[in-house]
Amino acid sequence: MKIKSAWTRQVESGQQPDSSDLREHLDAVHDNHPGFTEAFAWNCRDMDGKNSYELLADIVDQKNHSHVLDLGCGSGVLLDLCNQRFGAELMLSGVDMNRSELKLARERLAHTETKFHQGAAQKLDCFANSSFDVIFCHWALTLMDPVVPVLATIKRLLKVRGIFAAIIDGDPKTAPGYLEVHDIIYKHVQSNYPNYGVFELGDPRVRTAEGLQKLTAETFEDFDIKITPITLSLNAAPSVLAKEAAGFFYASFVLSPKDFSQMLTDLEKYFITNHQDGISCFTMPVNLLVVKRRGD
Repeated sequence: MKIKSAWTRQVESGQQPDSSDLREHLDAVHDNHPGFTEAFAWNCRDMDGKNSYELLADIVDQKNHSHVLDLGCGSGVLLDLCNQRFGAELMLSGVDMNRSELKLARERLAHTETKFHQGAAQKLDCFANSSFDVIFCHWALTLMDPVVPVLATIKRLLKVRGIFAAIIDGDPKTAPGYLEVHDIIYKHVQSNYPNYGVFELGDPRVRTAEGLQKLTAETFEDFDIKITPITLSLNAAPSVLAKEAAGFFYASFVLSPKDFSQMLTDLEKYFITNHQDGISCFTMPVNLLVVKRRGD
């Protein structure tokens, strides 16, 4: 389904969308495709065989951490992983602004005591100050605008020795072939929306390590900030890989079924030219951001 929203209409007219336009657009995408990120993200793995959910879950120290919040929890995959690893030893909470994603998350963790809240990350009055040992944000910080109030809220909610950790888009140049896939998708999108890419989802400062470092340091003055670049990879047959890669890009959802089909054809052709024994590889660059109080 082609997603039409206030955000796409603004982009189409060459106008800068605002934060309310962005929220409406993200809601439309997730209402029509709830849980669309989880299969791809789960199967993309680093050189040690870990996916992005596992990289975050590894940060939990069951001896020192008891309260965990997943900000932008989506369909609840990360919270489910934490529950599988630590069970009742952790008190888990999830926040997401989208009702459809939260429905999946509640169903996934119905057998647990996980608490869910619907709301925007910029202001979470449902939680008291210093409530959490660990706050996660899996591939959602890039989409949050304005992002500075989000960081301020995270700082408010962290306990004295709390940790904030996030998976965020990385430098495209560090992942072989990523830019080629990106450019194929955006070629089709920009034939309908020439300004798509000029106007991106979320705050552009979050999309580079330098911008992210500076932005985070402005809020977390007395914290150590570490940004680790990681490359995640997914191996599959070209036709499968084309669908998986396309389905992870928000840009794909603004295409008509006909244009989407043509884009998949072009992606499959690209992967066919870069395969070995019928299997191709798609690599995804990410940054692992870890923020913790200095000296801990």
